[in-house]
Amino acid sequence: MKLFWKLFCSMVSVTVLACALVGFWLINGQFRASLDQEVESLYAENDMLRYALSREMEGKVLTGPEELSRLAGGLSLTTGGRAAAFRLSDGDGTALYDKGGLFFLKAGPLISGLGPDRRGWRLEQGAGRSLLHGASAMTLLGETVYLENCRDVTALFSQRSAQYRSFFYVMLALIAGVGLLSLLVSHLILRPLARVSAAARKMADGELGQRVAVTSDDELGALSADFNAMAQRIEGQMEALADAARREKEFTGSFAHEIKTPLTSIIGYAELLQSRDHTRSQVRESAGYIFREGRRLEALSGKLMELIVLDERDFPMRPVPMGAFLERTGNALRPTLEREGIRLKVEAEEATALIESDLMETVCLNLLDNARKATPSGGKITLTGRAEGGGYLIQVSDTGKGVPADELSRITEPFYMVDKSRSRAQGGAGLGLALCRRIVELHGGTLEFESVLGQGTTASIHLRGGAEA
Repeated sequence: MKLFWKLFCSMVSVTVLACALVGFWLINGQFRASLDQEVESLYAENDMLRYALSREMEGKVLTGPEELSRLAGGLSLTTGGRAAAFRLSDGDGTALYDKGGLFFLKAGPLISGLGPDRRGWRLEQGAGRSLLHGASAMTLLGETVYLENCRDVTALFSQRSAQYRSFFYVMLALIAGVGLLSLLVSHLILRPLARVSAAARKMADGELGQRVAVTSDDELGALSADFNAMAQRIEGQMEALADAARREKEFTGSFAHEIKTPLTSIIGYAELLQSRDHTRSQVRESAGYIFREGRRLEALSGKLMELIVLDERDFPMRPVPMGAFLERTGNALRPTLEREGIRLKVEAEEATALIESDLMETVCLNLLDNARKATPSGGKITLTGRAEGGGYLIQVSDTGKGVPADELSRITEPFYMVDKSRSRAQGGAGLGLALCRRIVELHGGTLEFESVLGQGTTASIHLRGGAEA
């Protein structure tokens, strides 16, 4: 259901429910007050009958029920322009005297719960009439008898029914009026939202210059202002991204050109060594320079070639025992790590995973090499593997310097290096982690990094599916 109709239905429902409850409470409250007044009149009439009957019997000795009936027959009480009807009954509900025709009222249900000097009433309805039946206990002839009287309250119930009918028609008119008003109010309230929605759709189609008018200072006005601020920021970020893409493209072209630089140096120093005799120190210095430039060129050209191959080939996945695979991968770098005073620990759980072993070994060696570069002498690198949820988890943890939080999300970008001077000095090209991420994605997995400055970094490879113990 749309927000417009939710708002419309809520306004109508709340208004109608509130008015219905208030109307019912008022009508029913008025009815209860009138009924209570009738009950008080019923009791007052009963009290007057008791008083008249007591005065009539004052100083007289009753010889039996016949004498009681004779004395009661002499009573005459007029209330509201009518002669009051009453009845005398014994404890079994048997009528001892009936004046006014109360024979149709059953005394038993009313007088059964009345004790001496108590009174009560009950409502009797039938044959289209509503009567208040009252009774009070009194002692005559040494026994308890009950004086009963009644009041006709049919008009009271008829009046309540008429009020309910009138209120029903009033509610119908109220619903119609509130419905029209709710339509208008809902439209006015949601009009700013419609403008924001239309602007958002245009932004989704690429029209990033969309803005909406702020016509109020309420929450909807704040929403419009927030939308404008968001649109402004998105437009700025898109411009920044376009500029970054342009600069990255320019950098890539420049980088391709810079490959010639180490080649020129290598060729020049080689020609220099061939052309004349040199001292041992000069030969060692030239050879070292050629070696360093060659290694840098090897790392750079090899990683560029791997990126190109990844764009052009599909790689078959085969089941590989991960315990032996990780042990072999760790041993490949162990001599270098030991020479630099770094301890390597391999903890691999035996399981089989579907991987392309050469590519995955490239990933692991890259991660281990990055850990080596970040870990000082005396540090520790841990290579672990374990099955998880039908897949396999490979982790490389180090006790190195760590990566700043603001740079952690960028370390898998091509050509991005956290410590540029150290990375270039060690033969890095800024392509290793970008390559790792693409290889892991080819395996249907994810590559994640966690790091704490001064404590170390953990790289996690989550391989999805294909693992079994």
